[in-house]
Amino acid sequence: MQHRISAVTLNQAMPRISEEDVQACRHRISVFLAAHTAYELLPESGKVVALDVNLPVKQAFHILSEQGIALAPLWDNCKGKFVGVLSASDFILILRELGNHGSNLTEEELETHTISAWKEGKAYMNRQVDGHGRPIPKHLIYAGPCDNLKDVALKILQSGVAIVPVIHSSSEDGSFPQLLHLASLSGILKCLCRYFKHCSGSLPVLQLPIYAIPLGTWVPRIGESSSRPFAMLRPTASLSSALNMLVQARVSSIPIVDDNDSLLDIYSRSDITALAKGRAYTHNLNEMTIYQALQLGQDSNTPYEMRSQRCQMCLRTDTLLKVMEQLANPGVRRLVIVEAGSNRVEGVVSLTDVFRFLLG
Repeated sequence: MQHRISAVTLNQAMPRISEEDVQACRHRISVFLAAHTAYELLPESGKVVALDVNLPVKQAFHILSEQGIALAPLWDNCKGKFVGVLSASDFILILRELGNHGSNLTEEELETHTISAWKEGKAYMNRQVDGHGRPIPKHLIYAGPCDNLKDVALKILQSGVAIVPVIHSSSEDGSFPQLLHLASLSGILKCLCRYFKHCSGSLPVLQLPIYAIPLGTWVPRIGESSSRPFAMLRPTASLSSALNMLVQARVSSIPIVDDNDSLLDIYSRSDITALAKGRAYTHNLNEMTIYQALQLGQDSNTPYEMRSQRCQMCLRTDTLLKVMEQLANPGVRRLVIVEAGSNRVEGVVSLTDVFRFLLG
Protein backbone atom coordinates (compact mmCIF):
# COMPACT_ATOMS: atom_id res chain seq x y z
CA MET A 1 0.00 0.00 0.00
CA GLN A 2 1.53 3.24 -1.09
CA HIS A 3 1.53 5.93 1.57
CA ARG A 4 -0.48 9.07 0.79
CA ILE A 5 0.17 12.46 2.34
CA SER A 6 -2.54 13.35 4.85
CA ALA A 7 -4.97 16.23 4.40
CA VAL A 8 -3.40 17.97 7.39
CA THR A 9 -0.04 17.93 5.65
CA LEU A 10 -1.53 19.09 2.37
CA ASN A 11 -3.12 22.08 4.10
CA GLN A 12 0.08 23.23 5.77
CA ALA A 13 0.95 26.79 4.88
CA MET A 14 3.89 26.70 2.49
CA PRO A 15 6.61 29.08 3.69
CA ARG A 16 7.67 31.50 0.99
CA ILE A 17 11.13 31.27 -0.46
CA SER A 18 12.41 34.06 -2.66
CA GLU A 19 14.90 33.55 -5.46
CA GLU A 20 16.99 36.38 -4.00
CA ASP A 21 17.33 34.52 -0.67
CA VAL A 22 18.28 31.30 -2.45
CA GLN A 23 20.93 33.03 -4.57
CA ALA A 24 22.31 34.91 -1.55
CA CYS A 25 22.63 31.64 0.36
CA ARG A 26 24.34 29.90 -2.56
CA HIS A 27 26.74 32.80 -3.03
CA ARG A 28 27.86 32.85 0.61
CA ILE A 29 28.30 29.08 0.70
CA SER A 30 30.26 29.11 -2.57
CA VAL A 31 32.54 31.86 -1.25
CA PHE A 32 33.16 29.90 1.94
CA LEU A 33 33.92 26.63 0.12
CA ALA A 34 36.21 28.37 -2.37
CA ALA A 35 38.23 29.85 0.52
CA HIS A 36 38.91 26.51 2.22
CA THR A 37 40.95 23.53 1.04
CA ALA A 38 40.85 19.74 1.11
CA TYR A 39 43.76 19.83 3.56
CA GLU A 40 41.32 21.06 6.22
CA LEU A 41 39.34 17.81 5.90
CA LEU A 42 42.26 15.72 7.17
CA PRO A 43 41.72 14.38 10.70
CA GLU A 44 44.41 14.75 13.35
CA SER A 45 44.85 10.99 13.33
CA GLY A 46 43.36 8.08 11.45
CA LYS A 47 44.02 5.49 8.78
CA VAL A 48 43.20 5.12 5.11
CA VAL A 49 42.91 1.65 3.56
CA ALA A 50 44.14 1.06 0.01
CA LEU A 51 44.07 -2.21 -1.96
CA ASP A 52 46.59 -3.63 -4.42
CA VAL A 53 45.05 -4.20 -7.86
CA ASN A 54 46.54 -7.72 -7.89
CA LEU A 55 44.52 -8.85 -4.88
CA PRO A 56 41.85 -11.49 -5.63
CA VAL A 57 38.34 -10.03 -5.64
CA LYS A 58 37.27 -12.43 -2.89
CA GLN A 59 40.10 -11.28 -0.59
CA ALA A 60 39.26 -7.62 -1.25
CA PHE A 61 35.63 -8.39 -0.41
CA HIS A 62 36.66 -9.78 3.00
CA ILE A 63 39.07 -6.91 3.73
CA LEU A 64 36.38 -4.26 3.20
CA SER A 65 33.98 -6.23 5.41
CA GLU A 66 36.55 -6.66 8.20
CA GLN A 67 37.54 -2.98 8.07
CA GLY A 68 33.91 -1.86 8.04
CA ILE A 69 34.33 0.25 4.90
CA ALA A 70 32.44 0.27 1.60
CA LEU A 71 35.24 1.33 -0.75
CA ALA A 72 38.98 1.72 -1.07
CA PRO A 73 41.45 3.30 -3.53
CA LEU A 74 43.43 0.91 -5.73
CA TRP A 75 47.24 0.93 -5.92
CA ASP A 76 49.11 -0.37 -8.97
CA ASN A 77 52.69 -1.11 -7.93
CA CYS A 78 53.90 -1.52 -11.53
CA LYS A 79 52.66 1.94 -12.47
CA GLY A 80 53.58 3.42 -9.09
CA LYS A 81 50.29 5.22 -8.69
CA PHE A 82 46.68 4.98 -7.58
CA VAL A 83 44.55 3.89 -10.51
CA GLY A 84 40.96 3.67 -9.29
CA VAL A 85 38.54 2.79 -6.51
CA LEU A 86 36.89 -0.51 -5.60
CA SER A 87 33.42 0.09 -4.17
CA ALA A 88 30.34 -1.73 -2.95
CA SER A 89 28.85 -1.13 -6.41
CA ASP A 90 31.54 -3.41 -7.88
CA PHE A 91 30.52 -6.21 -5.55
CA ILE A 92 26.86 -5.75 -6.45
CA LEU A 93 27.73 -6.10 -10.14
CA ILE A 94 29.93 -9.15 -9.40
CA LEU A 95 27.17 -10.89 -7.43
CA ARG A 96 24.62 -10.11 -10.12
CA GLU A 97 26.97 -11.59 -12.71
CA LEU A 98 27.48 -14.71 -10.59
CA GLY A 99 23.70 -15.07 -10.47
CA ASN A 100 23.41 -15.05 -14.26
CA HIS A 101 23.44 -18.52 -15.80
CA GLY A 102 25.47 -17.25 -18.74
CA SER A 103 28.12 -15.63 -16.56
CA ASN A 104 31.77 -15.90 -17.54
CA LEU A 105 32.78 -15.43 -13.91
CA THR A 106 32.37 -18.53 -11.76
CA GLU A 107 32.34 -18.78 -7.98
CA GLU A 108 35.72 -20.57 -8.06
CA GLU A 109 37.24 -17.74 -10.08
CA LEU A 110 36.62 -15.37 -7.18
CA GLU A 111 39.54 -17.17 -5.51
CA THR A 112 42.00 -16.06 -8.21
CA HIS A 113 40.20 -13.34 -10.23
CA THR A 114 42.07 -10.14 -9.41
CA ILE A 115 40.67 -6.67 -8.92
CA SER A 116 42.65 -5.62 -11.99
CA ALA A 117 41.05 -8.34 -14.13
CA TRP A 118 37.58 -7.42 -12.90
CA LYS A 119 38.13 -3.72 -13.60
CA GLU A 120 39.46 -4.48 -17.09
CA GLY A 121 36.46 -6.68 -17.85
CA LYS A 122 34.06 -4.07 -16.51
CA ALA A 123 35.76 -1.34 -18.55
CA TYR A 124 35.50 -3.51 -21.68
CA MET A 125 31.77 -4.08 -21.17
CA ASN A 126 31.13 -0.36 -20.58
CA ARG A 127 33.86 0.92 -22.86
CA GLN A 128 33.87 4.18 -24.73
CA VAL A 129 36.01 4.14 -27.85
CA ASP A 130 37.82 6.78 -29.85
CA GLY A 131 37.64 7.27 -33.62
CA HIS A 132 39.91 4.26 -34.17
CA GLY A 133 37.83 1.93 -32.02
CA ARG A 134 40.33 1.94 -29.17
CA PRO A 135 39.02 2.06 -25.58
CA ILE A 136 39.27 5.47 -23.93
CA PRO A 137 40.96 4.90 -20.55
CA LYS A 138 39.18 6.19 -17.47
CA HIS A 139 41.36 8.23 -15.16
CA LEU A 140 41.19 8.23 -11.38
CA ILE A 141 39.23 11.17 -10.05
CA TYR A 142 41.17 12.63 -7.14
CA ALA A 143 41.92 15.90 -5.38
CA GLY A 144 45.09 17.55 -4.12
CA PRO A 145 45.35 18.87 -0.56
CA CYS A 146 45.37 22.46 -1.88
CA ASP A 147 42.21 22.07 -3.99
CA ASN A 148 39.36 24.20 -2.67
CA LEU A 149 36.31 22.50 -1.17
CA LYS A 150 33.94 23.80 -3.84
CA ASP A 151 35.98 22.12 -6.58
CA VAL A 152 36.15 18.90 -4.54
CA ALA A 153 32.37 18.89 -4.03
CA LEU A 154 31.77 19.52 -7.74
CA LYS A 155 34.11 16.65 -8.66
CA ILE A 156 32.08 14.31 -6.47
CA LEU A 157 28.74 15.53 -7.86
CA GLN A 158 29.76 15.53 -11.51
CA SER A 159 31.45 12.13 -11.44
CA GLY A 160 28.76 10.42 -9.38
CA VAL A 161 31.27 8.92 -6.94
CA ALA A 162 30.93 8.75 -3.15
CA ILE A 163 34.47 9.90 -2.38
CA VAL A 164 37.57 11.29 -4.03
CA PRO A 165 41.01 10.33 -2.69
CA VAL A 166 43.14 13.26 -1.52
CA ILE A 167 46.58 12.52 -2.96
CA HIS A 168 49.80 14.50 -2.52
CA SER A 169 53.03 14.18 -4.45
CA SER A 170 56.13 16.25 -3.79
CA SER A 171 57.39 15.56 -7.32
CA GLU A 172 56.29 17.57 -10.34
CA ASP A 173 55.72 14.41 -12.36
CA GLY A 174 53.33 13.01 -9.72
CA SER A 175 55.62 10.15 -8.72
CA PHE A 176 55.67 8.73 -5.16
CA PRO A 177 52.07 9.78 -4.42
CA GLN A 178 50.83 9.77 -0.83
CA LEU A 179 47.23 8.92 0.01
CA LEU A 180 46.21 11.42 2.70
CA HIS A 181 42.45 11.10 3.04
CA LEU A 182 39.17 10.13 1.38
CA ALA A 183 37.18 13.32 0.83
CA SER A 184 33.39 13.02 0.98
CA LEU A 185 30.42 15.35 0.85
CA SER A 186 29.82 14.51 4.51
CA GLY A 187 33.19 15.95 5.55
CA ILE A 188 32.63 19.08 3.47
CA LEU A 189 29.16 19.52 4.94
CA LYS A 190 30.59 19.27 8.45
CA CYS A 191 32.83 22.26 7.68
CA LEU A 192 29.80 24.20 6.40
CA CYS A 193 27.69 23.42 9.46
CA ARG A 194 30.47 24.34 11.86
CA TYR A 195 30.82 27.75 10.23
CA PHE A 196 27.18 28.66 9.51
CA LYS A 197 25.58 27.18 12.63
CA HIS A 198 25.98 30.39 14.64
CA CYS A 199 25.15 32.78 11.83
CA SER A 200 22.32 30.88 10.12
CA GLY A 201 19.93 33.75 10.92
CA SER A 202 21.56 35.74 8.13
CA LEU A 203 20.65 32.96 5.70
CA PRO A 204 16.86 32.49 5.94
CA VAL A 205 16.93 29.54 3.55
CA LEU A 206 18.70 27.42 6.18
CA GLN A 207 15.73 27.92 8.54
CA LEU A 208 13.14 26.72 6.02
CA PRO A 209 11.50 23.30 6.47
CA ILE A 210 12.69 20.85 3.84
CA TYR A 211 9.20 20.33 2.40
CA ALA A 212 9.27 24.00 1.30
CA ILE A 213 12.49 23.48 -0.66
CA PRO A 214 12.89 21.51 -3.90
CA LEU A 215 15.02 18.95 -2.12
CA GLY A 216 15.10 15.15 -2.06
CA THR A 217 12.93 12.41 -3.58
CA TRP A 218 9.36 12.15 -2.32
CA VAL A 219 6.58 9.56 -2.42
CA PRO A 220 4.11 10.94 -5.01
CA ARG A 221 0.94 12.50 -3.64
CA ILE A 222 -2.52 11.55 -4.86
CA GLY A 223 -2.91 12.65 -8.46
CA GLU A 224 0.80 13.34 -8.92
CA SER A 225 2.92 11.59 -11.50
CA SER A 226 6.58 10.79 -11.00
CA SER A 227 9.40 10.49 -13.51
CA ARG A 228 10.62 7.45 -11.59
CA PRO A 229 8.88 5.27 -8.98
CA PHE A 230 9.91 5.68 -5.36
CA ALA A 231 11.89 2.58 -4.39
CA MET A 232 10.67 0.68 -1.30
CA LEU A 233 10.72 -3.03 -0.45
CA ARG A 234 9.33 -5.39 2.18
CA PRO A 235 11.79 -7.35 4.40
CA THR A 236 10.56 -10.58 2.79
CA ALA A 237 11.64 -9.47 -0.70
CA SER A 238 14.62 -11.31 -2.16
CA LEU A 239 18.10 -9.86 -1.91
CA SER A 240 18.48 -10.17 -5.67
CA SER A 241 15.47 -7.86 -6.15
CA ALA A 242 17.12 -5.29 -3.85
CA LEU A 243 20.42 -5.47 -5.77
CA ASN A 244 18.60 -5.12 -9.08
CA MET A 245 16.70 -2.11 -7.79
CA LEU A 246 19.90 -0.44 -6.51
CA VAL A 247 21.40 -0.74 -9.99
CA GLN A 248 18.37 -0.05 -12.16
CA ALA A 249 16.88 2.79 -10.10
CA ARG A 250 20.38 4.27 -9.63
CA VAL A 251 19.86 4.81 -5.92
CA SER A 252 22.28 4.18 -3.06
CA SER A 253 19.71 2.83 -0.61
CA ILE A 254 16.20 1.40 -0.36
CA PRO A 255 13.83 1.90 2.61
CA ILE A 256 12.56 -1.43 3.97
CA VAL A 257 8.95 -1.02 5.12
CA ASP A 258 6.05 -2.98 6.60
CA ASP A 259 2.59 -3.37 5.05
CA ASN A 260 1.70 0.18 6.17
CA ASP A 261 4.84 1.61 4.58
CA SER A 262 6.30 2.34 8.03
CA LEU A 263 10.08 2.28 8.12
CA LEU A 264 11.70 -0.89 9.51
CA ASP A 265 15.22 -0.64 8.14
CA ILE A 266 17.19 0.48 5.12
CA TYR A 267 19.27 -1.54 2.67
CA SER A 268 22.24 0.37 1.27
CA ARG A 269 24.94 -0.47 -1.25
CA SER A 270 27.47 -0.57 1.58
CA ASP A 271 25.50 -3.41 3.25
CA ILE A 272 26.69 -5.73 0.48
CA THR A 273 30.04 -6.24 2.26
CA ALA A 274 28.23 -8.06 5.09
CA LEU A 275 27.81 -11.00 2.69
CA ALA A 276 31.51 -11.75 3.20
CA LYS A 277 30.59 -13.19 6.61
CA GLY A 278 30.36 -16.96 6.36
CA ARG A 279 30.73 -16.78 2.55
CA ALA A 280 27.07 -15.76 2.31
CA TYR A 281 27.70 -14.48 -1.20
CA THR A 282 27.86 -18.13 -2.35
CA HIS A 283 24.16 -18.56 -1.54
CA ASN A 284 21.34 -18.19 -4.04
CA LEU A 285 20.45 -14.51 -3.79
CA ASN A 286 16.93 -15.23 -5.01
CA GLU A 287 16.36 -17.39 -1.94
CA MET A 288 17.92 -15.00 0.58
CA THR A 289 15.56 -12.32 1.88
CA ILE A 290 16.52 -8.73 2.68
CA TYR A 291 15.75 -9.52 6.33
CA GLN A 292 18.30 -12.35 6.30
CA ALA A 293 20.90 -10.22 4.49
CA LEU A 294 20.58 -7.40 7.02
CA GLN A 295 20.95 -9.85 9.91
CA LEU A 296 24.44 -10.70 8.65
CA GLY A 297 25.62 -7.20 9.50
CA GLN A 298 24.05 -7.17 12.95
CA ASP A 299 24.72 -8.79 16.30
CA SER A 300 22.71 -12.01 16.34
CA ASN A 301 21.32 -11.07 19.77
CA THR A 302 19.93 -7.75 18.55
CA PRO A 303 16.13 -7.86 18.03
CA TYR A 304 15.08 -7.03 14.49
CA GLU A 305 12.84 -4.17 15.58
CA MET A 306 15.78 -2.54 17.40
CA ARG A 307 17.80 -2.40 14.20
CA SER A 308 15.62 0.45 12.99
CA GLN A 309 17.69 2.67 15.29
CA ARG A 310 20.46 2.59 12.72
CA CYS A 311 18.10 4.21 10.21
CA GLN A 312 18.68 7.94 10.10
CA MET A 313 15.34 9.74 9.90
CA CYS A 314 13.98 13.27 9.71
CA LEU A 315 10.61 14.98 9.45
CA ARG A 316 9.35 17.06 6.55
CA THR A 317 9.09 20.00 8.99
CA ASP A 318 12.78 19.82 9.96
CA THR A 319 14.81 22.81 8.83
CA LEU A 320 17.43 22.58 6.12
CA LEU A 321 20.14 23.38 8.71
CA LYS A 322 18.98 20.54 10.99
CA VAL A 323 19.02 18.11 8.07
CA MET A 324 22.50 19.33 7.08
CA GLU A 325 23.77 18.75 10.63
CA GLN A 326 22.42 15.19 10.61
CA LEU A 327 23.97 14.45 7.23
CA ALA A 328 27.32 15.84 8.41
CA ASN A 329 27.68 12.93 10.86
CA PRO A 330 30.24 10.29 9.77
CA GLY A 331 28.75 7.45 7.76
CA VAL A 332 25.40 9.16 7.13
CA ARG A 333 24.69 9.56 3.42
CA ARG A 334 20.92 9.99 3.42
CA LEU A 335 17.94 10.55 5.73
CA VAL A 336 14.58 8.86 5.35
CA ILE A 337 11.77 11.41 5.65
CA VAL A 338 9.02 9.89 7.80
CA GLU A 339 5.62 10.93 9.11
CA ALA A 340 5.71 11.82 12.81
CA GLY A 341 4.25 9.06 14.97
CA SER A 342 3.64 6.41 12.31
CA ASN A 343 7.15 6.46 10.77
CA ARG A 344 5.51 6.02 7.37
CA VAL A 345 7.99 6.84 4.64
CA GLU A 346 7.44 10.14 2.84
CA GLY A 347 10.72 10.44 1.00
CA VAL A 348 14.52 10.43 1.12
CA VAL A 349 16.99 13.30 1.20
CA SER A 350 20.67 12.63 0.50
CA LEU A 351 23.99 14.43 0.72
CA THR A 352 23.93 14.76 -3.06
CA ASP A 353 20.48 16.40 -2.93
CA VAL A 354 21.69 18.99 -0.42
CA PHE A 355 24.83 19.91 -2.38
CA ARG A 356 23.00 20.08 -5.71
CA PHE A 357 20.66 22.59 -4.09
CA LEU A 358 23.34 24.60 -2.27
CA LEU A 359 25.64 24.86 -5.28
CA GLY A 360 22.82 25.43 -7.77
